[in-house]
Amino acid sequence: MADRRLQDLFFYSLESTLKSYRRFAQARLQESGIDITIDQWLVLKTIHESPDVTQQQVGSAVFKDFASVARIVQLLERKRFLHRKPHRNDKRRSELVLSRSGHSLLRTLEPIIRAYRSEALNGVDKEDVERMRRAFRRITANCEERR
Repeated sequence: MADRRLQDLFFYSLESTLKSYRRFAQARLQESGIDITIDQWLVLKTIHESPDVTQQQVGSAVFKDFASVARIVQLLERKRFLHRKPHRNDKRRSELVLSRSGHSLLRTLEPIIRAYRSEALNGVDKEDVERMRRAFRRITANCEERR
């Protein structure tokens, strides 16, 4: 293994692919003229899909630490895409609620995101995508089991 080049290692290729995709996706969002980052979109999407989600759960869902999620939530509040209100059952928590403009933004972004995802997967067979998904789930499970 020590004699293999870094570029030939599977996990290096995976990391390189993910970073390339994120740069590509962020560029497509910027080209659309919408002032939002991939991470901000992920947070909005998570809150939309799980309305009673906590900030900590959002962090887990989008692979971000609590401080990063807190900054993203503050930015999204400033942009008026979401707001916090006191949680109805736990006064120590805040409820994260998408605003009308937050819902509208998600609807606007949906076709843009679908298009750039399709562009990124151009020439990749659906069977290969499904095979990769299964492999990624297996790798994740292997790593989680051994933590």
